[in-house]
Amino acid sequence: MIHETSNTTEKPWKNLLMVRKYRPQLILSTLIPSFQQLTGINVVVFYAPVLFQTLGFESNASLISAVNVCTTFISVYCTERYGRRVLLLCGGILMCLFQAAVAILIGWKFGTTGVTTILSQSYAILVVLCICVFVAAFAFSWGPLGWLVPSEISPLEVRSAAQCVTISMNMFFTFGVAQIFLKMLCWMKFGLFIFFAAFVFIMTWFVYFYVPETKNLPIEEMSQVWRGHRYWKRYVDDDAAANLKPRGKPEEEIV
Repeated sequence: MIHETSNTTEKPWKNLLMVRKYRPQLILSTLIPSFQQLTGINVVVFYAPVLFQTLGFESNASLISAVNVCTTFISVYCTERYGRRVLLLCGGILMCLFQAAVAILIGWKFGTTGVTTILSQSYAILVVLCICVFVAAFAFSWGPLGWLVPSEISPLEVRSAAQCVTISMNMFFTFGVAQIFLKMLCWMKFGLFIFFAAFVFIMTWFVYFYVPETKNLPIEEMSQVWRGHRYWKRYVDDDAAANLKPRGKPEEEIV
């Protein structure tokens, strides 16, 4: 068994890309880091000073960073207690709601003309509060779990390749969002938050139907997750059935 595992580990890319039973790992390792960046979190973290100045009030970048760091500890405490899916779903719902709220608040004051409007202190605080809740929801869900879930769903023989896919997709979308954000903000105005909220809705739907729960499950036993999943089990079962098919002609029965 150890010798067979060592041999398959020599071809992680071929296994991940070509073997049907590893299709769930390939899809999740691609989509989870992509969705993580399409939440728009880096828009808020990287460009918070520009964003807040555009909205008409002072920069609160340090507040956003503090909320992000502190709320991450919720994930540390709750991941093994309540499961990955619960946190991902709760975080997705909160992010979607409060991104939509930010879009409504900004659209109500600025509209689509981009004309500078003086915001009252209470109104500005309300916008900042919605953004902080959005950041907090990301920090206890898609922030840490966007790395944890892809790292634990892959078996040894494809884990190195799957992790390369995860990191590559994360960096690609981080770069892409950072490059187009300012142009999108000038063009879409408050609609930018609706754009990212739509992706948050899609990824929350994706988690509900396609991301299995891996709470309290050792990595060595991760294969049973796919066999028990209502959708992914077809890949594992079909592959297992193919391996059980006899090869060549069966030997004649001795009478």
